[in-house]
Amino acid sequence: MYRIATLAIVLTFSLIGAVASAVHADNLGPRHARLEARIHSGVESGSLVPREVHRLRHEQRHIQNTRNRMRANDGKIGAIERARLHRMQDRASRHIYRAKHNRRGGANS
Repeated sequence: MYRIATLAIVLTFSLIGAVASAVHADNLGPRHARLEARIHSGVESGSLVPREVHRLRHEQRHIQNTRNRMRANDGKIGAIERARLHRMQDRASRHIYRAKHNRRGGANS
């Protein structure tokens, strides 16, 4: 009985560790999540038309790919690379704002 309980506990923690590492590997930062949430809210409210959504999500994928390439070089992101990512995210944030507040969507018309 003692061995089964110990084995169950070890397997549970192993599973939790595997899930946590998978989540961490896909985590692109809280700012990325906020940008995606803003795009999603624009879709829900109708302030973004499908073409705008496609363009904004493409821009987010480009930022993700850039970050992945930076990390692939040496396993970490340096200060200059981090600054470049921040500029890319700043630009993407402006694009989201402008797309949500133009007159193309149904909520703003």
